[in-house]
Amino acid sequence: MKSSDLHIPRWVATVVVIAALVGGGALAIGLRNWSGHEVFGAPNLELTMARSTEPVPLGGFANGFATVLKPALPAVVNIHTSKVVKPRQGPGSPFFNDPMFRQFFGDQFGQGQMPRAERERSLGSGVIVTSDGIIVTNNHVIDGATDIKVDLSDKREFQAKLIGSDAKTDIAILKIEATNLPTLAIGDSSKLHVGDVIFAIGEPFGLGGTATMGIVSATGRGNLGIENYEDFIQTDAAINPGNSGGAMIDLHGDLIGINTAILAGDGGGNQGIGFAIPINMARSVMDQIVSHGKVVRGYLGLYPQDVTPTLAKQFGVPQTGGALVGEVSPDTPASRAGLKRGDVILGLNGKPVNSANDLRLRISQSAPGTNVKLQISRDGKTQDVSVALGELPEKAEKAGSPETGSGGLDGVDVQELTPDIAQQLQLAPGTRGVVVTSVDPASAAAAAELQRGDVIQEVNHKPVSSIEQYKQALAGIGNQPVLLLVNHGGVTGYIVVEQH
Repeated sequence: MKSSDLHIPRWVATVVVIAALVGGGALAIGLRNWSGHEVFGAPNLELTMARSTEPVPLGGFANGFATVLKPALPAVVNIHTSKVVKPRQGPGSPFFNDPMFRQFFGDQFGQGQMPRAERERSLGSGVIVTSDGIIVTNNHVIDGATDIKVDLSDKREFQAKLIGSDAKTDIAILKIEATNLPTLAIGDSSKLHVGDVIFAIGEPFGLGGTATMGIVSATGRGNLGIENYEDFIQTDAAINPGNSGGAMIDLHGDLIGINTAILAGDGGGNQGIGFAIPINMARSVMDQIVSHGKVVRGYLGLYPQDVTPTLAKQFGVPQTGGALVGEVSPDTPASRAGLKRGDVILGLNGKPVNSANDLRLRISQSAPGTNVKLQISRDGKTQDVSVALGELPEKAEKAGSPETGSGGLDGVDVQELTPDIAQQLQLAPGTRGVVVTSVDPASAAAAAELQRGDVIQEVNHKPVSSIEQYKQALAGIGNQPVLLLVNHGGVTGYIVVEQH
């Protein structure tokens, strides 16, 4: 049969071309959104992932943001806990400083009588992330609780089981026995930018589901002394007591943070500065807790500090940034790789290291056994060092820092007292010692009222002016009481840490 020309009406051809272009565009967008998702090594949790992280035109919202908040509110729950606590005894107890307490109890303590143990109750929030009852909240919401209950928006109450928690990031994972629960899709906190509109959802003051609105004020906030691992999202959305553990969501309605702390004034309420744990960090912790029952972190075995302009000049580094090695613990991955005090770590696996906090975060998120490549500056010359990471030891976990090694007081982190730090603390010229960077609230040192910013000048009458001397003075003490000479705000005094 002889072929003939095929004649197609022009309007039909136009429709076909338009359809092809629309279909191709949709496919391209879908492939782009999919390409950023993690596929291999995903946990067994049936999490709902965000469909898109593309910017949302604000002009697309009619009469407000109800379409975002209405489906999100039921996934945020009220958590109320209780625990039995014993009142502190002695003049250091807050009861002795309370005029009402003295008014009602008078001189009973002179007769050797003490108040009985009390049941302490607290309120917080949580976020349902799986339809079968996995809930993410803050560790401080449930810490020490003997009874944990969860109230849903439909007024149902459940007894919750603690799957596990991580005090260093302030994340806890709960489980309730329920099905077909409302959930929030997991977003991508690495896509956030300053100025993005966000919402904070929680149960402030036990009032019930409450939403507030603000913007991302900053990202990557660290060195606040709130947690050991800090990479906070800062916001001006109102966050108040009871919001802890609640959700921070974006305009897609996806979970991008877990509300955890506020900078409060004397009134204790919202001051327009709140902090949330990025969901990428929270999800990593959640995956490990659900899969292994605990969080396993990489370990170098050194103590890093920020490179100030003064230190950069002294160590021959052309700019600030990086992490100065203040101490290398013996028999650790760092010492075996040949790292030394005074090295400046400039890069990790080809990416710049911006600060000591940046180094700690990235090392902690690496698996033990991983080989990492460090770019360091030593004596003004750069070189590469390969280090096989170890696993953060239990003692270092208790000490509150992944990089302090061993030999210090449990629950206490210290660093060298540099001239810059001494000036910030308004100390007298020539002051020697090591400065306390964090104190675990549950530690014996906290009970002795050792605080962040204190300078330890003596340990059991031995002067200390470096971390090495500090550790040497504590070597072999075991669980014996430790006498410290502490400079607090320019005033020195002795405290005794009763170790257990």
